[in-house]
Amino acid sequence: MDGHIHVMTRQLLQGLDIGGRYSDGHFDLTRARAGGIDAMFFSVYTPEPYYPGRLEVTNTFRVVELALEQIEMNKNVVELALTASAIEDINRRGKMAAFLDLEGGFDLDGDLHLLRALHRLGLRSLQLTAHNETNSFVDSCCSPSRWNGLNAHGRALVAEMNRLGMVINVAHASNEAILQTAAASRHPVIYSHGGFRGIVDNPRCLTDEAAKAIAAKGGVIGIQFGSTFNNPKYAEWIRSNRAAATAPTAAAPGRRTAQTLAEVDREVARGLPFVFKGTIPDEYWMGTDQLARVIDYGVRLVGEDHLALGSDFDGGPPLPRQIRDVSDYPEMTKALRQLGYSEQRIRKIAGLNWLRVIRRVTEGR
Repeated sequence: MDGHIHVMTRQLLQGLDIGGRYSDGHFDLTRARAGGIDAMFFSVYTPEPYYPGRLEVTNTFRVVELALEQIEMNKNVVELALTASAIEDINRRGKMAAFLDLEGGFDLDGDLHLLRALHRLGLRSLQLTAHNETNSFVDSCCSPSRWNGLNAHGRALVAEMNRLGMVINVAHASNEAILQTAAASRHPVIYSHGGFRGIVDNPRCLTDEAAKAIAAKGGVIGIQFGSTFNNPKYAEWIRSNRAAATAPTAAAPGRRTAQTLAEVDREVARGLPFVFKGTIPDEYWMGTDQLARVIDYGVRLVGEDHLALGSDFDGGPPLPRQIRDVSDYPEMTKALRQLGYSEQRIRKIAGLNWLRVIRRVTEGR
């Protein structure tokens, strides 16, 4: 089970069917099947360009609705899952399970009525921050702090997500926000995709303190597949050669002035597919062995019950040399075996840890 795979932006803006096999990008259902994926956080995305004109609610509801339509259209291979038991049942029937997740602002004000409406539609996982931007209730890792973490409304939102049985995702949150959310939540929280600051000192990565807080709550940390968060050599190369190097292509353009929905759609569409479009010299290009070492760092820090995989496919990461797209997922199993990990430990990291958290949050057990 993968904790973070981007879906629906291409389908919305390019009119595609996720059941087809694409010649570019990282993900479609055909390649996911080839990669042995049983279940995934089906991550719909509302990026920054929609925020200035307050179009984030519009985009969120249309990508959620489109995700439901596309899952139904491809019901011979994938089904929506609302619980861990449903994931297991879908897998027993030979299909992949989609656990609907939202990245980016569902509403910059955090209206609880909209949250409840999304829950009724089947959304079961939600990132608190507006991607890399602070919103009206929680601080992001990558923009100025407004709340020193989580404000009173943010705590109310956490409480409501606990009541509804929704997985709270603290990826992209500030260190203070992660610590406060873990403390406030009655349920485990997750960090769906990223790395550790002990490996790469990047604000998007977890401090050891935050990682321990997530684990102490019973949560799970998903390791993203990109060099930016996990390869110190690459990170240093980017820092020291920023002016001359081709920097990573982010999953979203920067903040813009308010525009119409059609104009923002055209702006976002220009970056599709959201894949790394730069070049990396061989000496700075990471292999899956480095990703396995990052996972091992986490296992040594917080234990094997709290590490998992959150690839960020179609979200822009510079992937390891052995991984072109989701069909190459078995390369991660190989890398963990080469590190000496047992089958039991690999099964936890490859999906059972995600399943455990989903069961605890959605089924209360």
